[in-house]
Amino acid sequence: MTENPRARETRPATAPAQGKVRATGTQVRPDSLSANGSQGAGAQTQVRPKTEGWTQQKDAEGRPLLQFASPKRGKPPVHLADLTPAERVEKVKELGLPGYRAKQLSTHYFTHYTSNPADMTDLPAGIRDDLVGGMLPSLLTEVRRLETDRGDTIKFLWRLHDGALVESVLMRYPGRITLCVSSQAGCGMNCPFCATGQAGLTRNMSTAEIIEQIVRANRLIAEGGLGGKKADDHSMERVSNIVFMGMGEPLANYKRVMDAVRVMVAAQPDGLGMSARGITVSTVGLVPAINKLADEGIPVTFALSLHAPDDHLRNELIPVNSRWKVDEALDAAYGYYAKTGRRVSIEYALIKDMNDHAWRADLLAEKLNARGRGWVHVNPIPLNPTPGSIWTSSDKDVQNEFVRRLNDAGIPTTLRDTRGKEIDGACGQLVATTEDEAAAAAIG
Repeated sequence: MTENPRARETRPATAPAQGKVRATGTQVRPDSLSANGSQGAGAQTQVRPKTEGWTQQKDAEGRPLLQFASPKRGKPPVHLADLTPAERVEKVKELGLPGYRAKQLSTHYFTHYTSNPADMTDLPAGIRDDLVGGMLPSLLTEVRRLETDRGDTIKFLWRLHDGALVESVLMRYPGRITLCVSSQAGCGMNCPFCATGQAGLTRNMSTAEIIEQIVRANRLIAEGGLGGKKADDHSMERVSNIVFMGMGEPLANYKRVMDAVRVMVAAQPDGLGMSARGITVSTVGLVPAINKLADEGIPVTFALSLHAPDDHLRNELIPVNSRWKVDEALDAAYGYYAKTGRRVSIEYALIKDMNDHAWRADLLAEKLNARGRGWVHVNPIPLNPTPGSIWTSSDKDVQNEFVRRLNDAGIPTTLRDTRGKEIDGACGQLVATTEDEAAAAAIG
C-alpha cells in the first residue's frame, strides 16, 4: 500500500473527562476513549482519506461537494408502477378502455413479470400493443450481465431512457434471494472510498425504474437464470429481499424510494407482495429523512452507513457528516428503533489503517451502548477495493479484533460476507465505466 503523509497513533494511558477532544501528535482523539485492551494500538498507522485516481468535486469553500437535488433531465415515461391502483384505472380509461384492464395489466406485470403483449392472451389482440405501450413503456435496456463462476451472483448493467447507466446485483443465499437495487444514477454524497460517487449525481430514478429492476430479476429467476438451488433450500423462486445499497443515496430520492417500497409490499396483483421486513433502506446519515422514515409506519429494516465513530475521521470519510454529525445520525437511528421496534443495522467498511483501529471499535461500542441495549446490530464489511485505488481491506487479525471488541461490549456484530467482488458487484464497487458506456452505445 503506497503511503500518504500519516500521523503515528498512540493510545492515551487514561480516559480524561467525557466530551472533550485531545490532540495526540497530529491525530485528534476523543478523550472519552478507554485504555483497556492489550493490542498495540499505539503502533498502528493512521491513514487519512484521500481520493486515488480521480479528483473529488469541491464546493466554492473547498469542501467536498454534496448534491441533494437531482439535476434537471427529461423524465422517464409514466409507467403503471408509478401509479396507485386508482390512478391505473383512470389512466386505462383515458386510453379509451374499461378500467378493469388495469387489474389485468397489473397481474401480468407484478405476478407474471412480463411486459410482453404476446404473453397477455386474456387481452383482445387488437388492443394489446397500444395498451401495453401506454401503460408499460420500456424503462430499462439490459446492456450486459456478469456472473460469478458458481452462477449465484449476477450483476446487471442497465441503460435508462436518457442514456444514464445504473447497475443492480442479484444474489442467491441459502433460504433467500436478494437484489441490491439502485435508486439514483450516480450519487451526490461524494464519499472518497466509493466508486459510485466519483462522477457525481446524474439524476434520481423514478419509482417504476426502481421496481423494474426487481421485475426483470424475477423474470430471470423464473426462467432459471440464477441456477438451481440445493435440495434443502426452500426459498421462493423470486426475489425475497431488497437492499437499497446499489447506486445512489436512497434517502436523497425519498419520495420515489418510498413509493417503490409501497409497491413492493402491496399485495399482488396491485404490487409485488413482498414483506417489508425483507427490505433494507440504507443511508449515509441524512438525519431529517431518517426521522421521516420512522414515521412512515412501514417496518423496513433501516441501515446506517457509519464507517467511523468519530467526527474527526467521518468528516473526511463521509462528507455529509459536515451537515449531521455522528451523534446526530446515531440519535436518529435510535429514534427509528424506538418508533418502529425494528433493530437497526450499522454498516462499517473496514479500511486498512484508516478506520479499523481497536480504539474505534471501543468508541463505537460506547456510543451505541450509551443509547441502550438490544437496538442495534453492527455489520463490519471488509472494504471492496475499486480499480486504481490504494485503499484496501483490513488484515484478518485486525478485522477479528474489531469484531471481538464489539461483541465483548455486548453489541451483536457479524462480519458481512461480501459477494460479487470478482465482477465488481460488491458494496461500493458499482460504477458506470468507460467500457460500460461503450457497450451501451454499441447496442444502439
